[in-house]
Amino acid sequence: MEAERLIEAGRRALSGSRGALDVMAEAWQAQALARAIGSRLALYGPMELRSEARALGEIGAGCSALDHPTVLSGGARAAQLSGIADVRPALAGLALLLGEAGIALVGVACDTGEDGLYWQCIEAMDAADESLERVHGMLRRLAERERERDGPYGGIRGPAASAAGP
Repeated sequence: MEAERLIEAGRRALSGSRGALDVMAEAWQAQALARAIGSRLALYGPMELRSEARALGEIGAGCSALDHPTVLSGGARAAQLSGIADVRPALAGLALLLGEAGIALVGVACDTGEDGLYWQCIEAMDAADESLERVHGMLRRLAERERERDGPYGGIRGPAASAAGP
Protein backbone atom coordinates (compact mmCIF):
# COMPACT_ATOMS: atom_id res chain seq x y z
CA MET A 1 0.00 0.00 0.00
CA GLU A 2 1.23 3.49 -0.80
CA ALA A 3 2.71 5.52 2.09
CA GLU A 4 0.09 8.26 2.12
CA ARG A 5 -2.74 5.71 2.35
CA LEU A 6 -1.00 3.89 5.21
CA ILE A 7 -0.44 7.17 7.03
CA GLU A 8 -4.09 8.10 6.66
CA ALA A 9 -5.13 4.64 7.89
CA GLY A 10 -2.87 5.14 10.90
CA ARG A 11 -4.35 8.56 11.64
CA ARG A 12 -7.89 7.12 11.49
CA ALA A 13 -6.93 4.20 13.73
CA LEU A 14 -5.25 6.50 16.24
CA SER A 15 -8.23 8.87 16.38
CA GLY A 16 -10.51 5.87 16.90
CA SER A 17 -8.40 4.41 19.70
CA ARG A 18 -10.21 3.80 22.94
CA GLY A 19 -8.18 3.24 26.04
CA ALA A 20 -4.51 3.40 26.91
CA LEU A 21 -3.51 0.11 25.32
CA ASP A 22 -5.12 1.00 21.99
CA VAL A 23 -3.35 4.37 21.97
CA MET A 24 -0.04 2.69 22.80
CA ALA A 25 -0.51 0.14 20.05
CA GLU A 26 -1.33 2.83 17.48
CA ALA A 27 1.61 4.98 18.60
CA TRP A 28 3.95 2.07 18.01
CA GLN A 29 2.25 1.35 14.68
CA ALA A 30 3.03 4.96 13.73
CA GLN A 31 6.63 4.50 14.82
CA ALA A 32 6.95 1.29 12.81
CA LEU A 33 5.60 3.14 9.76
CA ALA A 34 8.07 5.98 10.32
CA ARG A 35 10.91 3.44 10.42
CA ALA A 36 9.65 1.75 7.25
CA ILE A 37 9.36 5.05 5.38
CA GLY A 38 12.79 6.09 6.62
CA SER A 39 14.33 2.82 5.47
CA ARG A 40 12.66 3.10 2.06
CA LEU A 41 13.85 6.69 1.58
CA ALA A 42 17.35 5.76 2.72
CA LEU A 43 17.52 3.29 -0.17
CA TYR A 44 15.48 4.94 -2.90
CA GLY A 45 14.81 8.54 -1.87
CA PRO A 46 16.50 11.74 -2.97
CA MET A 47 20.21 11.73 -2.19
CA GLU A 48 20.00 14.75 0.13
CA LEU A 49 17.51 12.91 2.36
CA ARG A 50 19.24 9.57 2.66
CA SER A 51 21.31 10.26 5.78
CA GLU A 52 18.35 11.70 7.69
CA ALA A 53 16.11 8.91 6.37
CA ARG A 54 18.56 6.25 7.51
CA ALA A 55 18.47 7.73 11.02
CA LEU A 56 14.65 7.78 10.92
CA GLY A 57 14.69 4.12 9.93
CA GLU A 58 16.66 3.25 13.06
CA ILE A 59 14.67 5.13 15.72
CA GLY A 60 13.04 2.82 18.21
CA ALA A 61 14.38 -0.33 16.52
CA GLY A 62 14.37 -3.30 18.85
CA CYS A 63 11.83 -1.68 21.15
CA SER A 64 9.92 -4.26 23.16
CA ALA A 65 6.64 -2.32 22.93
CA LEU A 66 6.28 -3.51 19.35
CA ASP A 67 5.81 -6.97 20.80
CA HIS A 68 2.61 -5.78 22.46
CA PRO A 69 -0.25 -8.22 21.68
CA THR A 70 -2.43 -5.41 20.32
CA VAL A 71 0.21 -4.57 17.72
CA LEU A 72 0.93 -8.18 16.91
CA SER A 73 -2.71 -9.23 16.58
CA GLY A 74 -3.27 -6.99 13.58
CA GLY A 75 0.32 -7.08 12.41
CA ALA A 76 2.45 -4.08 11.73
CA ARG A 77 0.67 -1.84 9.24
CA ALA A 78 4.11 -0.75 8.03
CA ALA A 79 4.68 -4.20 6.50
CA GLN A 80 2.13 -3.21 3.82
CA LEU A 81 4.28 -0.31 2.58
CA SER A 82 4.72 -0.74 -1.15
CA GLY A 83 6.05 2.65 -2.15
CA ILE A 84 6.20 6.40 -1.71
CA ALA A 85 4.58 8.15 -4.66
CA ASP A 86 5.42 11.71 -3.63
CA VAL A 87 7.98 12.30 -0.89
CA ARG A 88 6.86 15.74 0.35
CA PRO A 89 3.17 14.89 1.02
CA ALA A 90 4.16 11.55 2.53
CA LEU A 91 6.58 13.24 4.94
CA ALA A 92 4.03 15.96 5.76
CA GLY A 93 1.42 13.30 6.53
CA LEU A 94 3.90 11.33 8.59
CA ALA A 95 4.68 14.48 10.58
CA LEU A 96 0.96 14.88 11.34
CA LEU A 97 0.66 11.24 12.39
CA LEU A 98 3.70 11.41 14.68
CA GLY A 99 2.50 14.67 16.22
CA GLU A 100 -0.95 13.24 16.87
CA ALA A 101 0.59 10.10 18.35
CA GLY A 102 2.73 12.20 20.67
CA ILE A 103 -0.29 14.17 21.88
CA ALA A 104 -2.28 10.98 22.46
CA LEU A 105 0.63 9.50 24.41
CA VAL A 106 0.82 12.56 26.67
CA GLY A 107 -2.85 11.99 27.51
CA VAL A 108 -2.23 8.35 28.37
CA ALA A 109 0.84 9.18 30.47
CA CYS A 110 -1.07 11.83 32.41
CA ASP A 111 -4.05 9.54 33.06
CA THR A 112 -2.27 6.37 34.07
CA GLY A 113 -1.38 5.41 37.60
CA GLU A 114 0.63 2.40 36.46
CA ASP A 115 4.40 2.89 36.46
CA GLY A 116 5.09 0.42 33.64
CA LEU A 117 2.58 2.01 31.29
CA TYR A 118 3.80 5.49 32.20
CA TRP A 119 7.39 4.64 31.25
CA GLN A 120 6.26 2.94 28.05
CA CYS A 121 4.47 6.17 27.16
CA ILE A 122 7.59 8.19 27.89
CA GLU A 123 9.66 5.87 25.70
CA ALA A 124 7.09 6.08 22.90
CA MET A 125 6.88 9.89 23.21
CA ASP A 126 10.67 10.13 22.95
CA ALA A 127 10.68 7.96 19.82
CA ALA A 128 7.82 9.94 18.24
CA ASP A 129 9.55 13.24 19.03
CA GLU A 130 12.89 12.10 17.64
CA SER A 131 11.17 10.76 14.51
CA LEU A 132 9.26 14.00 14.09
CA GLU A 133 12.53 15.98 14.28
CA ARG A 134 14.00 13.80 11.50
CA VAL A 135 10.91 14.21 9.34
CA HIS A 136 10.98 17.98 9.82
CA GLY A 137 14.67 17.95 8.88
CA MET A 138 13.88 16.11 5.65
CA LEU A 139 11.07 18.53 4.84
CA ARG A 140 13.48 21.44 5.37
CA ARG A 141 16.00 19.83 3.02
CA LEU A 142 13.33 19.41 0.36
CA ALA A 143 12.34 23.06 0.73
CA GLU A 144 15.99 24.13 0.42
CA ARG A 145 16.39 22.03 -2.71
CA GLU A 146 13.32 23.70 -4.21
CA ARG A 147 14.62 27.18 -3.36
CA GLU A 148 17.99 26.35 -4.94
CA ARG A 149 16.32 24.97 -8.03
CA ASP A 150 13.97 27.94 -8.41
CA GLY A 151 16.65 30.53 -7.71
CA PRO A 152 16.16 33.90 -6.07
CA TYR A 153 13.32 34.86 -8.42
CA GLY A 154 11.08 31.84 -7.73
CA GLY A 155 11.63 29.91 -10.92
CA ILE A 156 12.14 32.97 -13.13
CA ARG A 157 15.70 33.55 -14.23
CA GLY A 158 15.62 37.21 -13.38
CA PRO A 159 14.73 40.57 -14.90
CA ALA A 160 16.84 39.96 -18.02
CA ALA A 161 14.88 36.76 -18.78
CA SER A 162 11.57 38.60 -18.98
CA ALA A 163 13.08 41.36 -21.16
CA ALA A 164 14.45 38.81 -23.58
CA GLY A 165 10.99 37.33 -24.08
CA PRO A 166 10.02 33.65 -24.42
